[in-house]
Order: sequence, then C-alpha cells, then structure tokens
Amino acid sequence: MAIHDDQSKTCVVLGGRSFIGRCLVVRLLTIGNWIVRIADSAQSLQLDPSESKCDSPLNRALSTGRASYAHVDVRHKSTIINVIEGSEVLFYMDDIDSCNQDFYFAYSVIVQGAKNVINACRRCKVKRLIYNSTADVVLDNSHDMCSGNETFLYSSKFKDLYSELKAQAEAYVLLANDIDGLLTCAIRPSNVFGPGDPVLLPSLIEVAKSGWAKFIIGSDQTISDFTYVENVAHALICAEAALTSHMLTVSGKVFFITNFQPTRSWQFALCMLEGLGYYRPIIKLPAVVVRLIVFLIKWMHLNINSSDLKHVLVRNAIQLMSHTRTYNCSAAELNIQYSPIVSLDDGITLTVKSFTHLANDLPSTRLGDLIEQSKIEELLGSGEVADILLWRDERRSFISFLGVAFLYYWFCVRERRIVSSTAQLLLIIIVVLFGYARISPKVYECARLSSKMSVCSISRTLPCFEVSEMSMRSFVRTVANIWNEVGHVARSLAEGSNWSLFFKVVFAIYLFKLLMVNNFPTSMGVGLGLSFVFFLIYEQYDVEIDGIVGIIYEIMKQCIVYVTDHLPIPTPSPLYINTD
Repeated sequence: MAIHDDQSKTCVVLGGRSFIGRCLVVRLLTIGNWIVRIADSAQSLQLDPSESKCDSPLNRALSTGRASYAHVDVRHKSTIINVIEGSEVLFYMDDIDSCNQDFYFAYSVIVQGAKNVINACRRCKVKRLIYNSTADVVLDNSHDMCSGNETFLYSSKFKDLYSELKAQAEAYVLLANDIDGLLTCAIRPSNVFGPGDPVLLPSLIEVAKSGWAKFIIGSDQTISDFTYVENVAHALICAEAALTSHMLTVSGKVFFITNFQPTRSWQFALCMLEGLGYYRPIIKLPAVVVRLIVFLIKWMHLNINSSDLKHVLVRNAIQLMSHTRTYNCSAAELNIQYSPIVSLDDGITLTVKSFTHLANDLPSTRLGDLIEQSKIEELLGSGEVADILLWRDERRSFISFLGVAFLYYWFCVRERRIVSSTAQLLLIIIVVLFGYARISPKVYECARLSSKMSVCSISRTLPCFEVSEMSMRSFVRTVANIWNEVGHVARSLAEGSNWSLFFKVVFAIYLFKLLMVNNFPTSMGVGLGLSFVFFLIYEQYDVEIDGIVGIIYEIMKQCIVYVTDHLPIPTPSPLYINTD
C-alpha cells in the first residue's frame, strides 16, 4: 500500500536484522519516502552477500544516508532513547532467538524490553508504535483453532514460553495506546515463512532428516494458515498508514495476518521438502502416539539445555501438523486495507530457492531418482539367493519355497532323529534319481555314452574339492577375530562397569534361548517362511520400515541410557590385608 506524502518520514525498525525486520527494511526503502533507522542488538551492521551488491536497496540507502544503523539493547531504556529520538514511527520486532536462553533473559528482552520501548516512545514523543506479535498467543497444545478472530482471548495454557512472553508484551503495547500522544497497534501473523526463515522451514527439514520423515504425523486433513514474510512487512506498513488516517478503528487494536489461503499442513510441508529433495511420507501415524514418544524422550532427558535445539524444532513441527489453525483476517482487510502481495505458491517457490544450501544432496533420497539396486538386494549379495528370495523368477522362487517347506517338514515336524531322517532322505533321492534315469531316454543315452569315456577324461571332468590357501587364511582370520571379540566382551563384563553392554548381552542370550533352544522347530519354520515374504516386503517399503525401526531403536536406546544412568557405580571391595 503506497503512502501518499511529499515529505519523507523517519522511522525506526527495532529488530531490523531479524527475519521479518530485514524484509520490512527493504520494503520501506523500496517505497521511497522513508528514512529508515535500523536498530538491533548486534554491535555493527553486517551485510549479507545479497545486501552487499551495489544495486541492493539497503546498500544504496546506506550510501545516500536514507538508512543508518545503530546498536540498541532493549534491556536498557537509555540506548533506545538515543536511537528513536526525532522519529515519528517505531516498528518493533523482538528476536525469537532470545528464547533459546534462560527464562530470565527471555523475559528481560521480550517483556521488559517492551516496557522500555513504550516508555522511550512516550518520552521521545513518538507518534505511532506498531508491534509485530504472533498468532500463537491464542493457541494451546490441545485444541484446534478454526477461523480465529480478534475477539478470542489469550490462551490459558500457552504452547511454549515464547508465545506466553509475546502475549504479555503485546498486552503492554495495546494498553499504552493514546497515552502521551502515542498510538499503538499490533499484528499477529500466522506461521511466517520465507527466505531466511529461522524456525518453520528448519523445523520441517529437521523432521525430514530424522526418523519421522517416513510418517504423516496425525491427520493429513489438518489445515493451517501460513504467511509469507513479505506480506507481514506489507501488513506492518499498512497498519502504520491506517493508524495515521483512521485512528479509532485501528489504535489499540490487534489484527490477524495470513496469506488468505488456508491449506493442508502436510501439503504445505511436502511442497517445501520435495523442492529440497526429501522423501514424501506415505504412512500415517496418530499424533497422540508421536506426542507420547516425544514426551518419553524429553522425560528421559531431564537436563535438556540450549544445545538440544533439534528436539525443539521437531516438537514445533509435530505441533504444527497435529492441529488445525486457521484465522479470519476480515478485520485486517477492512480496517488497515491489508491483502497479500505475494501468493502462497510464489512464496513457497521463493523460499525453496533461498534454502538450496539445505537441500538433500544424497542421490538415494532425491525424488524421482531411479535406484538400480535396492538395499536388500545388495545385502543378499545380488546373486541367485537374492533372485529367489525377492521373487525375480516366480517359478523358481515357488519351487524353492516348496523345497524348503518339505525339508522343514522332514527334519522338524516328523520329530525323528537327524541321522535317521538324513538317511531316509538320501535313500529317497537315490531311488528317485535312479528311476528317473531309467525312465528318461535322454538321461539313459547320456549315461550310455559317458560309460565309454576313459577314466582319465572322467577324472578331468569331475569337480575338484579343495580349499584355496587364501580362503583358509580368511576363514582362520575370521575365527580369530570372533574369538578376540568374545574375549573383549567377557573382559568388559568381568570388570562390571559397562551396564549397557551387560544388558545387550543378557538380552541377546535370552532371545537365543527363547527362540533357538526352547522353540527351535517353531522358530526355524517361522524364519524360513518369513524369509520368502519379509525381503520382498522390505524391498517395496524399505523407507517406511527403516523409519519404524529407527524410532523403536531410539526409544530402546533412551530407555537403556536412562536405566544405566540410575544404576549404582560398582566400587571395588577393599583388599584383605593380613596383619599377623
């Protein structure tokens, strides 16, 4: 929305180097009738490569004096006063990264910082204060939000610390309206994304890199409103213009801001992730199960600190995909004449282009790439065994399956001794071969012709049963390595200090006893039968199965870590010293 004014107005963009602040600064400079003071917590202005170009709006404005930079610490009112003195308008954006610190620091920056900004504006006679809030101030973790509007109260149970502190800061800004000539309003954008996004897209990428990438979390019918960052900057400027012309309908008010295009949350996420080369999940996983698993992992990591940002990003993405969150922006459309200037599809395209450095470059995970050899085929050796178990030739695989079933019946189900069963089987084989040779003319003719061959020629055609020296060395080396590894494990167990190894050995021995000793025939039959089914299924759904196994392994690993951390550390018993 263009502002019709012959004279340039001076404004301060507090938080001008934040995600939204950068976009707002560029838009103000592009409009052309603003003198922009950029204020942020950094000591000096560090330009990005795109901003360092001679033709960039910020670089040109800095060189002509239409833009300037100043360091400010919102925890100290004096630094704010020095920056905003003589300005008419203050656009205020606090930094979401401040919540990665402790509660006191976050509170002092967001809430106490808002109080300091308000007091500084009143003292410096700033006319208009526009605060960038968030739609999350009316959300909790358990309820959907359908067509939320400005009449909704603040949440009684905020979904995170940042939302709670933003709600307090927003309330202070709105209460300060029309005091000492200061007019205030706030906007609440929903799920802001765009180039430089520090939260939404990194959360989705973190999920895509983790074991959750194989699942659609919750219902794929959940709908959310998203807002491209340039539309947020546009809304801030629209709010300032409306605050100047129609004060009664804007001052002291708050407005929800979206792209006016509610869309399925998973559809939005997949458009982003597929553009960066990640898999499309196809298995649905109930959101309650995911939340239970995340809660379990979080409970086992009671000492979570700021280095566990990955868990926070995954939790944010799960919350986004688990609930419907849509908003009614008719108030913003009516009162501040806001409408999106960048469509959702164009915003997604521009965002994906800016995050190519986070694209998944592994060729095995690029969509549309053809993989000549599957993982399970490579594991099986890419030979006849793989062809049989993966049913490359259905006739041969079916015959092999019948043969394995017959052997299982003959040796396991009939409950006879192994020697007698083997002898009977050999006898049957000899009888069948002899009868087949006598009946088949072709086989009989071959046998008659071969009887005329000399003994030497027969000896040359017979296979030579010998083991090469290289194969024998490899076999002995393998046996020696296994023996050394067993000795190492036994020595570690004897020391009594490695609880994790102890549980692994106990579990392996118990599983061997359960399957191979107590239920050997049944385990053998189930294993042989599944071998003709499991490998075929795994080849078709290897990504999904790997995801399930990865999640189960992570849970078991966390359980073992939790148990071992709470076990007592063994102390060596004191040596007995004979003093006699």
